[in-house]
Amino acid sequence: MTTLRLTRPTPVTFAEAEAIIDEDGHGEADGNPDGLARVYVSPEVDGWTLVIGWWCDPCDGAQGDGSAWLIAERGAVLRRYCATGEAGDDLFTLGEPLPLERARREELGLSPAWDEAARGDEAEDEWKSAAFHLAPEIATALGTSPLTLTAETRVRGTGVLALTPHPTSAEAGPVA
Repeated sequence: MTTLRLTRPTPVTFAEAEAIIDEDGHGEADGNPDGLARVYVSPEVDGWTLVIGWWCDPCDGAQGDGSAWLIAERGAVLRRYCATGEAGDDLFTLGEPLPLERARREELGLSPAWDEAARGDEAEDEWKSAAFHLAPEIATALGTSPLTLTAETRVRGTGVLALTPHPTSAEAGPVA
C-alpha cells in the first residue's frame, strides 16, 4: 500500500472487488469515470499480493482486448509487455523476455529473441496472436493467477479496495 501510495483501504471480498473493479473499468462508477481511482489489493494469496484494477494496466489498453503483464520485484520493474494488437505496443515493452515468453516463441518455431517493433512479418504476427492471451499463463507460471484461485488456495489477511494516487481519487467518493 505504501509503495504504491494507496490510501483509504476498505475491506472487501474478492466477489465485491470483482464487481467494483468491473464497474470502474467500464466507467460506470460515480466520481470514477476513467476507472483509475480505485484498485483491489488482495490478501496474501499463496505468498503473493495481487493488485487489480484499471489503474494497474501496464499499457493503457482497452478492457478485454489482449494481454499485458508487469512483473516487479521489490519495487523494480523486471518486465513489462503489452499485446493488444495496437500500434505502439512495443513502446510499453521493458526488460528482457520471460522464460515462458521465450519458450512459447520456440514452440512457434520463432527465435526466442526478437525486435518488438517488427511488424508485418507473418511469423511475428503469429507470436502477437499467441501473446494476446498469455498473461494468465504467465501469472500462473510465476506464482498465482486470480483466474486459478480455489477453496484450497492459501489466503492470509483481508483484501481491501483502496484509492490510487490518480488525480480523480479525491473525487471518487466512498471506496466501497
